[in-house]
Amino acid sequence: MIESDRELSSIMQELWDSDVNRLQPGQDYRISLQGKAAHSMPLEDLNDGAGSPLFTFVDENIFKKETFLAFISLLDNYVSDTGEPEIVTPEEVAENHKFLDCIIQSPTMKIAHKYLVEKNLSPTNETKFKEQLYRIWFELYARKGASKPDSSGFEHVFVGETRGGRTVIGFHNWIQLYLQEKMGHVDYKGYSVDANSPQPDENKHILALQFSWKDGIKPKGSIFIGVSPEFEIALYTVCFLSSPNERVKVQFSFYDVEIVCHHYNEKHIGTTYPVLLKYRKPAQ
Repeated sequence: MIESDRELSSIMQELWDSDVNRLQPGQDYRISLQGKAAHSMPLEDLNDGAGSPLFTFVDENIFKKETFLAFISLLDNYVSDTGEPEIVTPEEVAENHKFLDCIIQSPTMKIAHKYLVEKNLSPTNETKFKEQLYRIWFELYARKGASKPDSSGFEHVFVGETRGGRTVIGFHNWIQLYLQEKMGHVDYKGYSVDANSPQPDENKHILALQFSWKDGIKPKGSIFIGVSPEFEIALYTVCFLSSPNERVKVQFSFYDVEIVCHHYNEKHIGTTYPVLLKYRKPAQ
């Protein structure tokens, strides 16, 4: 690994270790991988590799925790189709601020903030740091082809969007996936693997998958499963601010991961998600 990746791996490990709200697979949640997703095109011809939902059980008591509650309140604040201008109400702005207030107090975000301050990438002042987070995640911008602000980093990554009603873009969050699947809006179509990717299993916290949402299809997406909202915001913010490469390879826990983080106008997150490169089995 190159030097900067080693340093980022070290901070990612700290973020991982501090994520006290992470769910344990098999205990707090269970998933059913079923079959491998097809990758034939056109999208209409994709076969369903999974007859049942991805999530077979989630202990919803976790959703009563402060950061989860604040996160879930944001998921209904967006119009999914790109090109449709987003109108942000005062209530929604207040919900955004409440979410940031909650996560900034978490051990995970405190570690991320300290690291970013040491690197001169974030202001020391907590209020100013929150303003920086707000700009990165919640400030609206016009996605490709749109004339008015219709998207934000948070909407794209955590909520998901549709393009032309047929293609799902973004949508890299397990909580949104679980809740949408529970409501019948998501149809899980199987896991995705290629020649180089490790075989998925029910206990890994990273999964590549295919699913349909509303009337659109996500041919291949990749998500963390079971991690807390504060962990994801912390990890992605650190990558966004400290790596201009837009792709950074890190190691933490048993995972070798590439974090893809595309910038939008240098100020906002366009998209970001994890790609599992290798899994090092824990020693028995």
